[in-house]
Amino acid sequence: MRIIKTLLFLILINSTTSVTSQTKLPAFFSSNMVFQQNEKVAVWGEDKPNVTIKIIGSWGEESVVKSNQNGTWKLKIQTPKAGGPYTVTIKGSDEIVLNNILIGEVWLCSGQSNMDMAVIGFKNQPINGSNEAILNATNSQIRLFEVKRNTSTSPLDDVSGSWNMAQPKTVKSFSATAYFFAKKLQQTLNVPIGVIQSSWGGTPIESWTDLATVSKIKAIKPINSNTNIKPQKVVSSLYNAMIHPFAGYSIKGVIWYQGESNRSRAAEYKLLFPAMIKSWRANWNQGEFPFYFVQIAPFGYGDEFSPYLREAQLYTMQQVENTGMAVTLDIGDCNYIHPREKKLVGERLAYWALARNYDFKEIGFSGPLYKKMEKTPNGKISVYFDFATNGLSSFGKELTGFEIAGEDKVFVPAKAKIMKDTSLMVWSDEIKKPIAVRYAFYNCIKGTLFNVEGLPASSFRTDDWEIEEEIKTLK
Repeated sequence: MRIIKTLLFLILINSTTSVTSQTKLPAFFSSNMVFQQNEKVAVWGEDKPNVTIKIIGSWGEESVVKSNQNGTWKLKIQTPKAGGPYTVTIKGSDEIVLNNILIGEVWLCSGQSNMDMAVIGFKNQPINGSNEAILNATNSQIRLFEVKRNTSTSPLDDVSGSWNMAQPKTVKSFSATAYFFAKKLQQTLNVPIGVIQSSWGGTPIESWTDLATVSKIKAIKPINSNTNIKPQKVVSSLYNAMIHPFAGYSIKGVIWYQGESNRSRAAEYKLLFPAMIKSWRANWNQGEFPFYFVQIAPFGYGDEFSPYLREAQLYTMQQVENTGMAVTLDIGDCNYIHPREKKLVGERLAYWALARNYDFKEIGFSGPLYKKMEKTPNGKISVYFDFATNGLSSFGKELTGFEIAGEDKVFVPAKAKIMKDTSLMVWSDEIKKPIAVRYAFYNCIKGTLFNVEGLPASSFRTDDWEIEEEIKTLK
């Protein structure tokens, strides 16, 4: 009996050792994955302490490192130009072979429900063209990784998820914005595209930002995880669980669709959003990678906070290097917070990437952005825009959504006319001495102003009356 117990003990010890000493990789280093092309990409994992780890790429590169005393290791391997499929072999205590690896362009896609919304749509909330998109989804050159929802009070090193080839079954449940973005890139560039979806509906930006960054902003009061608030809304809980594990994974850039949960706190968002972008870039240690985002769309909230949040997003684009904003003023729905035209959203984000990062300089990529105003002798205001070199257009429809104010700061509806010099003339017979113009400065409104490339103008105001004071008057 004693011999049997001893044997069982030895078997238990050996089996435990073999499990704990196994060469391990995070879930996103797996078969079917996409590595960023022409980069020294990082690969990391766990093994027994002081074990030699060798990684071999079938494209002809290899790299070697030793695991540290804690058993963790990290190395870099040079990738070639776009292509594949390849195999990647990791040799440590065990040997792991990753198959069907592509080399191409990798984008991280994050945010709340409008990024989370799948190609199939939500219940009673459709995506335009979803059936046809799903039917024609099969494309071995597009790879999708969806991060399973998770929260954590401290930074994690791994996620749950897997890489899948684009096909009807996988595309159906994947982020529509991310998929249509990837599809446009793949069709245009003719290289493999990998997109990582890490999103959760109804979540504020604080959840996606590391605690150290939020703590530096005095205006923000961190939410204690012991309160009744949902875990996914706690400061840093989603960053820790769903973003931090990827930090260092070589990417081309990020697309972001979030803001609805911060609508009533635009002044805070104006601080938080740039800070979050800066912190992600610092944590990746990959320079000022592109960060393109979607301005929140019109919706009937029953208050008027949205224009201030859109203004905070516009401010971020204008102040933070290598960012861009896709405007959605023309495709909102006052009855549904999730716009149906996700294909347009994904493509507008892709235009930014194609023009800014892939040298397609001939295309338009931003809608008109307010530049300056000039008062005219006849009591009107001329408004000038960036990103409207070839002019403005309403595409045959009436220009609406404009307001004008005098020294009393009371806005009244205004008329607008596109001029030959590509400026916009705005006026009202009620205001003899106007000093300020606003456009689409409401929650629920239909954008009518575009550049000739068909991209909508952002809502704007020419006045500099403080956001904080505006919000106080609305509460």
